[in-house]
Amino acid sequence: MKLRKELWFGFSLMALIIIPVIVLMPWSHLTNGHLGLMMLALICVGIMLGFPTAFTLMGMGVFFAWLAYRSVNPALANRQVLDLFVQRTYGVMSNDVLIAVPLFLFMGYLVERAQLIDKLFRSLHLATARVPGSLAVATIVTCAIFATATGIVGAVVTLMGLLAFPAMLKAGYNVKVAAGAVTAGGCLGILIPPSVLLIVYGAVAGVSVVQLYAGAFLPGFMLAGLYVGYIIVLAKWKPQLMPPLAASERRVELPPWAQTLSQRGSNALTGLWQALREGRGVAKRTALAQLFVTLVPALFIAALLGATYRLATAPEVEASTAGLIEAGGLVAAPEAESEASTGLIGAQDPEEKESPVKEPTAEGTNTGEGAKEPGAAPAVEEKSAETSAAASEHARLPVPLWLWIVFGFGIGAVAVIYWLWNWERLEVFKMLLSSFFPLALMILAVLGSIVFGLATPSEAAAVGGFGGFILAAVYRFIAYWREGESGGKDTGKAIWSTVKQLGVIVKESSFLTAKTSAMVCWLFVGSGIFSAAFALLGGQEVIEKWVLSLDMTPVQFMILAQFIIFILGWPLEWTEIIIIFMPIFLPLLPHFHIDPLFFGLLVALNLQTAFLSPPVAMAAFYLKGVSPPHVTLNAIFAGMMPFMGIQLIALVLLYLFPGIGLWLPQLVYGR
Repeated sequence: MKLRKELWFGFSLMALIIIPVIVLMPWSHLTNGHLGLMMLALICVGIMLGFPTAFTLMGMGVFFAWLAYRSVNPALANRQVLDLFVQRTYGVMSNDVLIAVPLFLFMGYLVERAQLIDKLFRSLHLATARVPGSLAVATIVTCAIFATATGIVGAVVTLMGLLAFPAMLKAGYNVKVAAGAVTAGGCLGILIPPSVLLIVYGAVAGVSVVQLYAGAFLPGFMLAGLYVGYIIVLAKWKPQLMPPLAASERRVELPPWAQTLSQRGSNALTGLWQALREGRGVAKRTALAQLFVTLVPALFIAALLGATYRLATAPEVEASTAGLIEAGGLVAAPEAESEASTGLIGAQDPEEKESPVKEPTAEGTNTGEGAKEPGAAPAVEEKSAETSAAASEHARLPVPLWLWIVFGFGIGAVAVIYWLWNWERLEVFKMLLSSFFPLALMILAVLGSIVFGLATPSEAAAVGGFGGFILAAVYRFIAYWREGESGGKDTGKAIWSTVKQLGVIVKESSFLTAKTSAMVCWLFVGSGIFSAAFALLGGQEVIEKWVLSLDMTPVQFMILAQFIIFILGWPLEWTEIIIIFMPIFLPLLPHFHIDPLFFGLLVALNLQTAFLSPPVAMAAFYLKGVSPPHVTLNAIFAGMMPFMGIQLIALVLLYLFPGIGLWLPQLVYGR
């Protein structure tokens, strides 16, 4: 019987786990700690054999927890195991962090069905038409943008496999390069917020999901930038792998009014201004609307520079506390004075306890030492008024040198944009406005409210789900309305078609959300039982003693941990790694003085490889399911390998420069 290569690889990995267990296990004097390590090995083998992860964790956890309890008190073992099962399940049900998982999934599935990604890819493809490897670059940029709205790897890879992969093959792109761009770009969803992986890690590690989201922004976009850089360099170095697009593929069809104005000049800004003043065969209303669209980039850059100026030159207002000492009496008195009056540091005499906070009566009476003069309160008000007046008179801080440089770059950017602003670029920008900016507004509203503390992840995800519903409704209605205009149908039929389609979309999204959320929650239940059994058997203690006996430095421990996670990513999925192995690493972090937030960012970046590494490279199977028959799995695997190398480079960069991940949490939350 001839076995496939994937089966040989899987059986080889299982043999590498089972043989050392059989050889090294002291069978004559097994302890509970050895049973814990045996349970860990059996879990890995069971998952590789294809058993459901959640129920494998629960079954092994219940059996080995029963062994642990039985070794202490056989009479109570059954009851204690059942109590453990109920407690861990209830703990998952009452975990507030996990509420965000179904809401973000629902938002992602709705946005996926809003038919945004095809318009976004088309507009980005035209915007990057002159860039080497433009189709692959547009694919990765589209995946990065769409990842911030969905966070669902399978959905992004499948959609881009249907949309971008055939376009790249038709343009003559190498199959391996095209497959690598789709799979690597689609996997950005597990790193760039709103990532379900970060929510699961935050729940396991007890780390703030909000801070994880803030920290993952820059590493995620850094990785996308490295992908784009690799594509551009490869296209320049070996242009036969990614041939330039034909002129017909880069041409944008102009509307009639633009064709009329383009005959009198190529620059859209000057042409629209002259049309607004002189007419030139175009309605002034049309010229005014198009001129406003043209000025949007300048208005955006001006608003950005204005906000930067206000933040950089805002006066430093120091709050004066002098009045608090005078009005507070012994509450704010020096420690020695308070001690002399009562004999206790910080205490007050009973008869004076309430006097400091009482306002003077109309007759001007005063009690206690807190108001020694009848005019004390008016004096405080006068001083506070003088302080506020002085603060308001403060001039703004001088403009720093770096701000002048930013102003220069901003003005230069505006000049370059409008120097190159021809009629085709205006049409491409309008396509971006209609496809990218509505999605960007929703993303900024959801993620911005989380990062800046305006809403919890669950609240923001609920708003995002509603925003996804609105986007799906609007874009479906526009599509049906345009079809109706061309077919002579009225608006009422377009509305009715939209309502029926929305019902189907909500039904499908709800089903997929329930399915994925149930999987995540059952995994947490199984993980809770497994980790409890592992701790009861003393497996965690055995691993900690072994790691500490190696006397490693923090750098060596970090390299070892990330190497183990990288290797585990080949046979296991990210959910299994986070649920099973993170509780083993996390207790060791305080000993090596490693921030769990930073460790989580490294793990999220490392686990990008779990979707690209065979034999459990789920991204490859997603793409293979929608690719033409001549595209083989081996070709897809080969195309993913360079991007795995880029992921390792990004991991090294993040470790060498931790500010990439920690700068934004420190800036916003002051950690």
